[in-house]
Amino acid sequence: MINAMPNSAAASAQPQQTGHHKLMRVLMFTLTISMMTGVMFNIALPKISEQFSLSLSQVSWLSSAYILIYAIGSVTYGKLADRYTLKSIVTFGLLVFAAGSLIGLTSQTFAMALAGRCLQAAGAAVIPAISMIIPMRYFAPERRGAALGMTAVGLAFGNALGPVVAALIVSTVHWRWLFAVPLLVLTVLPLYRKYLKEEQPGTAGTFDWLGGMLLAVTIALLLMSVSNGLWLFLGALLALGLFIARISKAKEPFIAPKLFRNTKYTLGLTISFLVNGTCCSLYVLSPLLLADVQKLPSLWIGLMMVPAAAAAAIFGRKGGKLADAKGNPFVAYLAAGLLLSCFILLSTFTGGSPLLIAAFLILGNVGQSFLVIAVSNSVSRTLQPEQAGVGMGMLAMVNFIAQGIAIGLYSKAVDLGSVSLIPGWNPLYHYAVGSIFSNISLVLAALQLVILVVFFFTFGGRRRVSTAAKVASVSGNLKEYLH
Repeated sequence: MINAMPNSAAASAQPQQTGHHKLMRVLMFTLTISMMTGVMFNIALPKISEQFSLSLSQVSWLSSAYILIYAIGSVTYGKLADRYTLKSIVTFGLLVFAAGSLIGLTSQTFAMALAGRCLQAAGAAVIPAISMIIPMRYFAPERRGAALGMTAVGLAFGNALGPVVAALIVSTVHWRWLFAVPLLVLTVLPLYRKYLKEEQPGTAGTFDWLGGMLLAVTIALLLMSVSNGLWLFLGALLALGLFIARISKAKEPFIAPKLFRNTKYTLGLTISFLVNGTCCSLYVLSPLLLADVQKLPSLWIGLMMVPAAAAAAIFGRKGGKLADAKGNPFVAYLAAGLLLSCFILLSTFTGGSPLLIAAFLILGNVGQSFLVIAVSNSVSRTLQPEQAGVGMGMLAMVNFIAQGIAIGLYSKAVDLGSVSLIPGWNPLYHYAVGSIFSNISLVLAALQLVILVVFFFTFGGRRRVSTAAKVASVSGNLKEYLH
């Protein structure tokens, strides 16, 4: 009888684990659609500009507004996840996502298309939030890496498929049909409602809308200041000061200040900011490099990018399993080695064969997926359960802010390099063109060393388990056994 009890408990836990893994597959599909939605319109901007007789900078708001709302929305949904059930906020978010897609699909003016795009982002922002929260709530720390690996696969698939699907749609039918792709999320909404467990909603209380709006203004001004000057940056600092004053005095602040007194969490956000800021160069600068230096047409540029994204998708789950088996530091060091090799090789052979560039990008994309898994997993372990929603939402928001700032800086650097002859800093670089791309890659290689050092001192030490934690673990196992 005694021997049968653990087997019975294991048998009852098996369907639950199966349901959790099915939920992660649904999330992986949703992340793929979300990532595709984010990148597809970059392909269509020239056609949209031509149709509405607008400049590229004007129609680029279809992408810029999406990123901005996406970033703000991710932390907002994270905050709501601490107060309402995941089933409720996922249902709301996906329905808004679909509504925005329908508005865009039927749009006849640029204003209507932009409105649909903004509504899309307001709904889709729930996806990065739950992609951080679900692995934390549904998987134990020792199994969380594999779950985060599945999210990395979804992101990689989205990056790989987005440009290809967009090119096919834009070249065969009207660009408005790009809005039809996100409607696929409606097919998985019933599955979310099936596999998300019934939770008790958090404490109701009041929602700090003023704090949320001040944070939104801070992010908006900060992202726009990258390309529009110092005054907007000063405005962002002023809004940030007001936000800090608000959360310091509010009874129920949008983000509790004590969250930032968690040193490991704050350093984890810093590491994640650097990781996303440097690694987004792989899909922002690489197309420019292949077009400006290798002189490839658009179709071949897309084909050169596919192997790297496919490799990240294939090895993403492997990275998650490695994090569970050998720890997050092991995966982070492996990732840093891959990224360091990638950027050094890109810096040295910028003017070389496009096939070489495609091979180097494989190292970088796999390294990026590994490092994102290690950092996200490490940060999740610094949070208390009641902080999970807003804490992981903040992580998602920081990632988007880093990408937005980095894209602006990369664009300015490339523009500077195109109007002035900048010598190559890498002594091994001997090509006549492309020195600006070589220099950027060299700086990014150096930043990988900075990331590695900060990660080591923050998360790289041997994890010590306190006596209280050991007692709690034994107690938990005993309760599960008796159950």
